[in-house]
Amino acid sequence: QVQLVESGGGLVQPGGSLRLSCAASGIIYNIYAMGWYRQAPGKERELVALVTSGNTTHYAGSVKGRCTISRDDAKNTLYLQMNSLKPEDTAVYYCNADAVSTTFYREDYWGQGTQVTVSS
Repeated sequence: QVQLVESGGGLVQPGGSLRLSCAASGIIYNIYAMGWYRQAPGKERELVALVTSGNTTHYAGSVKGRCTISRDDAKNTLYLQMNSLKPEDTAVYYCNADAVSTTFYREDYWGQGTQVTVSS
């Protein structure tokens, strides 16, 4: 199994920055794509940003130009640098990994989420 633990969330003023981290641990044979998703109250979970094992990135239109996703495969860690934060960025942010563990099949793994609140 793969465990994902997010950190770095918190309360920030509009225009501020946060850096989210997601550490993967457990029995990991390979990690393919990793991504950040978010879910605001009353809304469905949505993709924020994705990075493939080849370091190709994809961003939601709402965060493009304000967020940067990156991964450190040596540390099995995913990052999301968020700048120029807006109140509408307020949500629980979840880390996701497409990985191979003890089942030897590619599976989706999720973290427990970290709250990001943008408010003055």
